[in-house]
Amino acid sequence: MRWADLAGKRIAVWGFGREGRAALDALARRLPGMPVDVYVGADEAEAAHAAYPHAGVMATPPDAQALSRYDIVIKSPGISAYKPELLEALGAGTRFTSGTALWFGGHANAHTIAVTGTKGKSTTSALIAHLARSLGVRTALAGNIGLPLLELDDGAADLWVIELSSFQTGEAIGVDLGVVTSLYEEHLDWHGSRERYVEDKLKLLAASARVLVNGMQPALLERAADHPGLHTFGGASDWHVADGWIRRGDENVIAADRVAAPGLHNAINACAALAALELMGLDARKAAPALATFLPLPHRLQPLGERDGLRWINDSISTTPLASLAALESVHDAHVALIVGGHDRGLDWSVFVQAMRQHAPDAIICQGKNGPRIADALDAAGVPNVFRATDLAAAIGAARSALQGRGTVVLSPGAPSFDQFKDYADRGKRFAEMAGFEARAASIQGLGIS
Repeated sequence: MRWADLAGKRIAVWGFGREGRAALDALARRLPGMPVDVYVGADEAEAAHAAYPHAGVMATPPDAQALSRYDIVIKSPGISAYKPELLEALGAGTRFTSGTALWFGGHANAHTIAVTGTKGKSTTSALIAHLARSLGVRTALAGNIGLPLLELDDGAADLWVIELSSFQTGEAIGVDLGVVTSLYEEHLDWHGSRERYVEDKLKLLAASARVLVNGMQPALLERAADHPGLHTFGGASDWHVADGWIRRGDENVIAADRVAAPGLHNAINACAALAALELMGLDARKAAPALATFLPLPHRLQPLGERDGLRWINDSISTTPLASLAALESVHDAHVALIVGGHDRGLDWSVFVQAMRQHAPDAIICQGKNGPRIADALDAAGVPNVFRATDLAAAIGAARSALQGRGTVVLSPGAPSFDQFKDYADRGKRFAEMAGFEARAASIQGLGIS
């Protein structure tokens, strides 16, 4: 959808998070004086009135009848496209769009790499931008990673690196290169089923002239097999990791442990980034040394330091069981306490449970809303050293007791934070504070254009 399509229409913005505010600001720039309503939470009404005095502020969630009053609704990505009221209004003729769709509609000539995946999409996006900039390419980094595209609506860049969530992949058009880092189940509460999640995630393939997918995932390869512009990473002839090296085919390019972000999974993310640069016509081999100067993203295997003989690692961004497994694999310590659990989205923990049957850490502390379900599955499988805690504070106490002053405490919940916290950053900040560290405001380096 293009901005011109909104002219003279009855418009509403649904959501008052950063995406919603970016849409309101862009509307004011693109279509000054145009009437608009905004649907906000009851606790956001006063701020919305103050910031946007010319907008109609609605402090109650819209039902189908309310949505049907508009020609076009600009929806924030966290609002499911499958909500009954939305579908009913859609059937009545209301069109729904987003900030992502409007940006793509207005930037048909931009050179774009769009990145999605269940795991690794944020780090891979940030790595691509970092490596491209090391080659002197003026690069934008935006999207789901923490900076709405509409905040850069008037910006100029030679390369746009855009992270897309599964909520946004169907809104992209004209992508030069679509990258899929991995594909597992997630966000079932938004999509409604695993199959719909997969279908929504892979809408990026149809939007992209060329695609780069994880060649180590047969199911993903099968889904992408018919794409005429298919490329892979992770296979022996591709950019891949083997014998401690990041390789291009048989060529050793850089030692895997030179990647500043720890763990095998991050070395694989680096392979995806290097392959993406190569496909965009850039010198990936020349960029590879810059992997050593990459700043890992906050709340992603973030070392906090040492307190009372224990090392502490904040991986609060982890929202799938497989992410928790990857966190464990990256920690090289004989004694580890892993804290899991949070908001319950109904994800399948069986792969995690089976892995713990083979090699469990000193303690697995299950906390939060889905903590009892995870603990029950571990107990039923005979996994040792399983502890239950009501909340994060109790889990930290259990971890201290289990390790007795030696080893590493890892927060890698494998679940969202909404049962106890505002978001994953809030959870990570509180974890740091409870562990005895000063929790500074953490921000992702490199967002924007540079």
